Order: sequence, then structure tokens, then C-alpha cells
Amino acid sequence: MANDVYRANEASLVLAVDDQTSEEGKVAASLVTKYNLSNTIGRLQGVMITVVSDLKPFFEIGRRYPTQLGSGNVQTTGTIRRAYINGALLRLLLGDGANSPPKADFAQPSFNIIATLQDIAHPTVRNKIIVFGAKFAQWHYSIPMDDFVMESVTFQALRVSYEES
Repeated sequence: MANDVYRANEASLVLAVDDQTSEEGKVAASLVTKYNLSNTIGRLQGVMITVVSDLKPFFEIGRRYPTQLGSGNVQTTGTIRRAYINGALLRLLLGDGANSPPKADFAQPSFNIIATLQDIAHPTVRNKIIVFGAKFAQWHYSIPMDDFVMESVTFQALRVSYEES
């Protein structure tokens, strides 16, 4: 595995309806039922996942270099250059803000992002990086005059998983 070269095959956006008792889960589950959605609601391009671990060095008295590195907070963030999504997702992102007049506060949805990696030398082997509980920190939707509609997203997530098959 150390010498394998992986290419990003595809990435998909999945509604995270893990906890249907939470406010986010109720809203997501209602949209899945209303629009008869499957779990996957979007296709992503240009996904960058960043995992930052806040390491804490421990220095003993009289030592120049740390004798131990302790783990601190782990933060998972990233960006998505382009997202192909359906109208139900836009409705979910806007929440009650899509209604007029909107309520004062509304639940922000969370998503799972599944990035599939493939080694060309081994076409039957596919590895997955799964980002659980991603929430979109910011997103923009620009409509240019004579060009394609573009979207981009910045997200923060709860945790990341790697699966090898």
C-alpha cells in the first residue's frame, strides 16, 4: 500500500440522518420522505479534507527537545470546489429561511462526505475516506452572465474514517 498511487474516483454527498430525534435529523428525514430521495443527494469535485491535530509538547527540565508529544484537539475541515446538488439540498441548506417570513432560528443540516479512491493498477480495489457530520460553514452560489453556474463550499466535520477494500 505504501507505493500505491490513488486517484480520486468520485465523491458524493449523503444526508446524515443518524439521529432522527435531533432537530437536524427530523428536518433531513422529512425532506428524504417529501422528495423521495435516496441517501446520496449530490456529487462533488475538488474535495480537500484537512485534519489538524493540536499536539502538545512536554519538555522535561533541562531538556532542549520535547520528551513526549501529547494529543490535543483534532479539527477536521475542508473545501469543495464544485458541488452538483439537487433542489431538495438547496431547500435543506436554506432551512426555514426558504419560507417567507422565516423563523428566528432553524436547524442546520449535517452531511456525510464519501470520497472514493482507486489505484489504476488494481481496478477492483476501492478505498473510501468518509467524513462524518460535516456542516457547511459557508457556501456561495454565483450566477455569471454568460457562463456556468458555480458553487463552492467550506465545511467543518465531526470525524473522518478510512476504509480499505
